[in-house]
Amino acid sequence: MPPTLFISDLHLSRERPALVEAFRALLAGPVREAAALYVLGDLFDVWLGDDQLHDPLAAGVATALSASADAGTRVYLQRGNRDFLLGERFARAAGATLLPDAIVHPLYGTPTLLMHGDQLCTDDLKYQRFRAWWADPSHRRRFLALPWFARRGIGAMLRSASRRANMGKPETIMDVSADAVVAAMREHRVARMIHGHTHRPARHELVVDEARCERLVLADWYDRASYLRVGEEGIEARTYEGSSRG
Repeated sequence: MPPTLFISDLHLSRERPALVEAFRALLAGPVREAAALYVLGDLFDVWLGDDQLHDPLAAGVATALSASADAGTRVYLQRGNRDFLLGERFARAAGATLLPDAIVHPLYGTPTLLMHGDQLCTDDLKYQRFRAWWADPSHRRRFLALPWFARRGIGAMLRSASRRANMGKPETIMDVSADAVVAAMREHRVARMIHGHTHRPARHELVVDEARCERLVLADWYDRASYLRVGEEGIEARTYEGSSRG
């Protein structure tokens, strides 16, 4: 049975053309041999609404994803904290299924909880208040009703404010809370979780209600392309240099 691939925190932008090209190569290579591709948030560095599809980079990413879907690979998208306004219009253009913030999918016999991961950083109270604000549909509608130039300006201010705020935060606050991880796994009744957001790739083992569990954290794409390969034969984190070997 073909493997399933997971990626997150690509933060694609014009400022990182090499990683955009690496993403296109990944879609044309290993993704075509996979049963499914899951993008668990922050595909883009910023997303200000689905009318951003007028941008050549966004349109090209959607086209490349759609080509993989047309070739037979199922494509799933989750929103991240940078692209929380990603909507159904983009998903349709990408030939993808837009997932809720947390969902359990069976992977080779193991129900697995999938999420971006920012909702697990519960010690960062200021960010969680902001997350609750933008999760309100009425706030989203008001923002999306603004002209494009206004949204772009607000987006730039928010990114700048976020960078300043993160510089003053302890590293532990920006990581997931152990209690939040246990609560999520208990709520969804799973023994495995895959998420991104923290940019701290690792495979963690833990015990929840006397059951052995694991938490897999995806790598970001700031320095290099990477993906998590999950298959019947096991789980492997891989970097990708754009070659056909995958």
